[in-house]
Amino acid sequence: MNNTIRVAITQGDFNGVGLEVALKALADENITELFTPILFADHRIVEHALRVFQLDMPHLRLIKNLQQVEDHCLNVVHLNLADAGVTPGTPTKGSGRGALASIDAAVEAITRGEADVLVTTPICKEAIDLPEFTGHTEYLGAKAGGNVKPQMILFDDHIRVALVTTHLPVSRIAENISVENIESSLRKFDATLRSDYGVDRPKIAILSLNPHCGDGGLLGGEEKEVIIPAIGRCFADGLLAFGPYAADGFFGAGAYRDFDGILAMYHDQGLAPFKSLARENGVNFTAGLPYVRTSPDHGTAYDIAWQGVADPTSMREAIYKAIDIYRCRRRYAEASANPLKITPPERNARPEREGGEPRFLKFPKVEKSNKNNPQPIE
Repeated sequence: MNNTIRVAITQGDFNGVGLEVALKALADENITELFTPILFADHRIVEHALRVFQLDMPHLRLIKNLQQVEDHCLNVVHLNLADAGVTPGTPTKGSGRGALASIDAAVEAITRGEADVLVTTPICKEAIDLPEFTGHTEYLGAKAGGNVKPQMILFDDHIRVALVTTHLPVSRIAENISVENIESSLRKFDATLRSDYGVDRPKIAILSLNPHCGDGGLLGGEEKEVIIPAIGRCFADGLLAFGPYAADGFFGAGAYRDFDGILAMYHDQGLAPFKSLARENGVNFTAGLPYVRTSPDHGTAYDIAWQGVADPTSMREAIYKAIDIYRCRRRYAEASANPLKITPPERNARPEREGGEPRFLKFPKVEKSNKNNPQPIE
């Protein structure tokens, strides 16, 4: 039985900045007092990186398997990759195979209970020779099996953004925006905010799909025909879901400060403003998996790979936030293990707003309910 939280860390695409940010984030000699890192990588590449980046890591242990892991050390589990030749800044088949091998080994360790949380470093999708591989989120969901449908959430200490659709071409976004998909995403987001972030009654803002919320149908009918009905279903069941809000005005006016979470319709709608606001502190979290997985919110950064200038802040945040979520999820599970049986109110017994339906386009300012952040963040 291990005495500390064990964090499984992947090497990512070794021709990018993954190993650099991982090793820099773990270079503090006191960090292993907080948790036990387990890095899945080829020893030869790690040793090469230590020389290039001139890192002195006295707590590092090069081991062959998980049975040799020691707590309070940085354990590097050797992958023995056939093609471990580093070509900085260039995706190769070898770097793709290495990235996938590292992911698979880390997930296997989590599944067997030999690690507690997973933190992944950036990969290049085109280097991974799997036609169905569209990203970490989808791949990890498929490996989890069953009916697991993970949800991508980007967050920092001030904002949380979830997505209805993730890695899709822009031409296919509208066809995947349905009442069912939005409702499912809203309910999963609400559950995650409760269990993984400790928010008792999450207030969630939903963004529109079209500019200006469709301008009454002139710029698209998804708001009236799809998004508002989905919000109405969730609102009727007690979820504090509000919207839709036009994305430009929502972020431009700072309205995101008044909510515990924001649900965006597609990838760049939510992530472009998020990354501008969070900068190097942003973290990517995959909700809905049977374990906690986070990653830095940046890519492989081939243009600066192996130059020693990559910023490890997001990687460090990803590690710390994974541990925070792990602990929060455990507390929530313990607190809800034997809940009192409460009969939910009848759907039609909930007070209605004007005209018998809730109003969405103009909702008054609300305050966050997060017990750790009782006031809107300024």
